[in-house]
Amino acid sequence: MASAPSSTPSTPPRTPPQGDETPTAASRGTPVHLPDTARALVKILVAGPFGVGKTTLIDSVSEIQPLHTEEPLSEASARVDDLAGVRDKATTTVAIDFGRISLPGGVVLYLFGTPGQERFRSLWDDIAYGALGALVLVDSRRLDASFDVLGLVEESGLPYAVALNAFPDAPRHGEERLRRALDLEADTPMVTCDARDANSSIDALLALVDHLIARDPAEAR
Repeated sequence: MASAPSSTPSTPPRTPPQGDETPTAASRGTPVHLPDTARALVKILVAGPFGVGKTTLIDSVSEIQPLHTEEPLSEASARVDDLAGVRDKATTTVAIDFGRISLPGGVVLYLFGTPGQERFRSLWDDIAYGALGALVLVDSRRLDASFDVLGLVEESGLPYAVALNAFPDAPRHGEERLRRALDLEADTPMVTCDARDANSSIDALLALVDHLIARDPAEAR
């Protein structure tokens, strides 16, 4: 796996999108085909609890038209899915989200967003197969919703980084307090991002890529 710089490519500033109006990298005219400079293709999981922003993050960074498997929430699903803190959410991913982003240094990330509900746990092994790592999105308003997903990632043996999605009304906690609350290992990266913003989301993915390289430098050759 190739190394990548710690800063993101320069792009014009843009107003954070709202609701379903989130523009994608694909809508900004990025070519669909793999660049000739691609030399390391890496499968990455984007994990996290229901409603944490996984679909939004993949939308914001994907250079191709993202694939989504979203369906409207029904009365039946409302009885089994915990909607605490996400009452305004009207849809849910029922299989995967998929996107792709090319990073400097020839690294191309294939992003697989995983459903966040316990009832989709049976899909995990299939989706995680062949992945090199995971970016776990966390909502600091409901940290306890992240424990099951973090446990699943750790059970799989995948290295991961944690990205706190910065919701406007989220409480602000110190890093050490958050790390203790999430029971993170000392070397697990933890960053803050805005899943709606491409640059911020790319920085979170770069934190994961740097972590993977630090764990296995041979992959960088």
